Amino acid sequence: MTAPDEATSQQILAAILKSLDDDKAEEIVQIPLRGKSEMADHMVIASGRSSRQVAAIAEKLTERLKADLGVLCKVEGAEIGDWVLIDSGDVIVHVFRPEVREFYQLEKMWQTPMNSATAG
Repeated sequence: MTAPDEATSQQILAAILKSLDDDKAEEIVQIPLRGKSEMADHMVIASGRSSRQVAAIAEKLTERLKADLGVLCKVEGAEIGDWVLIDSGDVIVHVFRPEVREFYQLEKMWQTPMNSATAG
């Protein structure tokens, strides 16, 4: 299904992390999913300070992935900007407003038992 010239999940992950950092996303968390889920190899969760920033972070991310790596993403939630889901195939990205992120607590859902003892 994947052509030899397509970006690897590691390349996509690196591009996502750089884009989020460039756009001043906050509290960026990377969760490895390989072996835990068939849906993707990685999940990235980040916050924006406002609905406008969340939507802008998501828009710039999808533009950069398309321009730099030829990766077309599926995006949901950008119209409202509380929680934007970006599906790049191998990497799933969630960008939240802080209050929405706190409410859903996705990080806790994907923690391994070993990590849960050290989590705040």
